[in-house]
This record gives sequence, structure tokens and C-alpha cells, in this order.
Amino acid sequence: MLGLRAKTGIELCPNCVASGVHISHGKIVVGSIAKLGCNCKILSDVTIGGQGRYDKHGAPQIGDRVFIGSGAKIIGNITIADDVVIGANAVVIHSITEPGITVAGNPAKKVSNTGSFYYLNKE
Repeated sequence: MLGLRAKTGIELCPNCVASGVHISHGKIVVGSIAKLGCNCKILSDVTIGGQGRYDKHGAPQIGDRVFIGSGAKIIGNITIADDVVIGANAVVIHSITEPGITVAGNPAKKVSNTGSFYYLNKE
């Protein structure tokens, strides 16, 4: 873990990432009890973590095929549905329960009915 963080700026625990997760660049922090679903894509400068002590407040649970834009912050005991796009620099502090949408802003709000398919499948 220390070697990964020192070389890449990526901090994540071995049990929080499912198969097929793609991390584009460094400076990523994923809290120790946060969970990332299968085939997610995370760009640079993203933080996924809890508020204070995890045992009291929980941590984000990210669904499958979620695209997380650069600089996004996903904070607290929240759930992100499958196929969601989280825009660059979005601050997500509430659960996103509707699958296949795009959210952006601070705090993040729904801005589109377009989900992650395009972002995860473009060349």
C-alpha cells in the first residue's frame, strides 16, 4: 500500500475494488471500507470516503459501471446506483438511487438521463 501511494498517489485498500475497475491517473483516495463496483472508471484527483469515523458514519458504496470525473468527491454513508456518471469536480453527499443518469455540481444534482455507457466504451 505505501509503495503504491508513494509512486502513484493512489490510496486504496485491496478489498474495496471489484474486477475491471480502471484508474486513469494518480491522486485517488478510496476509504478503507468504501466499495467500488465492477468496471468503474475513475479519473484523477478523486476522493471516495466517509465523514469522520467509518464505524459510526459508514462510507460510499459505488455501483457497477460508474464513471467518476476528475476532482469528484463522494463523501459519507451513501450509495451510487449502477451506470451513473459523476461529473468533474462534483461533490456527492447524498445517495444517487436512479441508475443510468449523470450528476454534476456542488452539491451534485441530476443534469442528464445519459448514463455511463458512452464514457466507458469510447475508444
